[in-house]
Amino acid sequence: MITILTDQQPLHVTPAGPTDTGLWLTRDDVTRATGFELKPEGLCKGDICVPLPRHGTPLVDGSGAVDVAAFWRHMGQPVVHDEARTTWVLASGARERAAALETFEAPDFRLPDLDGRMHGLSEQRGKKVLLATWASW
Repeated sequence: MITILTDQQPLHVTPAGPTDTGLWLTRDDVTRATGFELKPEGLCKGDICVPLPRHGTPLVDGSGAVDVAAFWRHMGQPVVHDEARTTWVLASGARERAAALETFEAPDFRLPDLDGRMHGLSEQRGKKVLLATWASW
């Protein structure tokens, strides 16, 4: 079992191949971890598809597993892992973070209220929202 950390949430998965050669995930786990779906034209998120390189080390094996670390690097995004390769981080690059900051729009997230009902920040778009945070450390 490995842990993948992304901008959205941590994901715990069983790798589809050895992690000493990359981060091999099943098609379903690729989509859960990145939002990209494997299609004949490449890895796609919505209407945007990233073609897979035709030369060099393949990013998809014969079973349809994808080396997500190699794909993430192919897109110019940073990837890091711990020494044991049990925790991986698929991060956003500086360009994407700078573009998000320019919009002054906070990323969406969901939290429960005191009664346990979930609420998302996106439900409040167009309204003024005060976010108060606290930490004991």
